[in-house]
Amino acid sequence: MSPTALTPTATAAPVDVAAVQRRVRSTLMAGQVLAGLGMGSTLSIGAILAAEVSGSPAYSGLAATMATLGAALAAIPLARLAARAGRAPALATGALTAATGAVLAIVAAGLSSFPLLLVGIMLIGVGTAVNLQSRFAASDLASPATRGRDLSLVVWATTVGAVSGPNLIGPGEQLGEAIGLPALSGPFLFTVAAQVLAATLYLVALRPDPLRLSLRLARDAAAAASAAGESGTEAVRSDRAGIRLALIALALSHATMVSVMAMTPVHLTDHGASLVIVGFTISLHIAGMYALSPVFGVLADRLGRWWTILIGQGLLVASLLVTALGAESEAAVVTGLILLGLGWSASTVAGSALLTESTAPERRPVIQGRSDLLMSGSGAVGGLLAGPTLAALGYSGLSLVALGLVAVVVTTLVVTPRAARGRSTRR
Repeated sequence: MSPTALTPTATAAPVDVAAVQRRVRSTLMAGQVLAGLGMGSTLSIGAILAAEVSGSPAYSGLAATMATLGAALAAIPLARLAARAGRAPALATGALTAATGAVLAIVAAGLSSFPLLLVGIMLIGVGTAVNLQSRFAASDLASPATRGRDLSLVVWATTVGAVSGPNLIGPGEQLGEAIGLPALSGPFLFTVAAQVLAATLYLVALRPDPLRLSLRLARDAAAAASAAGESGTEAVRSDRAGIRLALIALALSHATMVSVMAMTPVHLTDHGASLVIVGFTISLHIAGMYALSPVFGVLADRLGRWWTILIGQGLLVASLLVTALGAESEAAVVTGLILLGLGWSASTVAGSALLTESTAPERRPVIQGRSDLLMSGSGAVGGLLAGPTLAALGYSGLSLVALGLVAVVVTTLVVTPRAARGRSTRR
């Protein structure tokens, strides 16, 4: 029998797992593009709308804070829903929640209600939790030899929305004005449409559900091994050391990236850089985060998860040294931000693959939800502490402090037992 055509039970029809996985991967990539198109414009304009509705630019930063909070609060509930009902209902629920948030933001802009706007932006942030869960959905049915690649392709699809989404701000304002809405609320219409389309796509195309199918296949494999007198428990037992390494790498790499990235626009503008330079720098940083993720997915499959996380940390060290030593140079800051995105990408792709294969199938949704909560939470804390650190130590000092987070990840890599380091090479 072909390794990709399995018979889960005596009464069930054979399942072509490879074909199902291809459809799942394509669906998730399309969903990421739709979500990015919708959220890219609204999260970009959220701070401006918050300042306008509140009447003070001092409250503009609350937009990003509330979006991050929404992603963090949704991580565990969406993971539990996935464990109970499958990936499709969980992803669709998150997308519809984000669409609801966009509707509330439009209403808040019309009523000039700042509290309602914050609630709407928080719900829009749930879309980020959907994006994070999507990468794990891509790994449910992936083989160990291609898990990193499949996961990274879904991460890569975010590039389309992240780059194109902000370009919808202008058309969104024109659309809003044409139908009588406040101009700044127009882009939220795209979020509503994109998230509803994404939810529909998940419910229609994610069949059979990848998580439910993977759990069924795991149970049947264990039952077959037991019937043959073999132990079926060892293969599905969670590896705590591997989980710990993955969680630490994911959370602290994200905190490192957010803390430096969030303060870069402030540093550049304080030193006379134009908004064009600031936008160019952040665009290249985002490209570093997503555009080359398939490269790191292939590396994670060929070299192993441990080595790819180490490569990611090396890129983060290079980034932080460049920004620390070249803080007064726009070229050095741009270079450092590109390296920062690349380091985050390598660590996130390899860490996510390691987390999946280190966790027993029935525990994966919950552990993955905790991982997403830690990522969002660590990013929020990193961004919160980055401001005072910048004020006290400057941009160079902030970069040097962030090296401490990288040191923790590298130390964890070194002390992790070899058996818990994930696949060493591709067979």
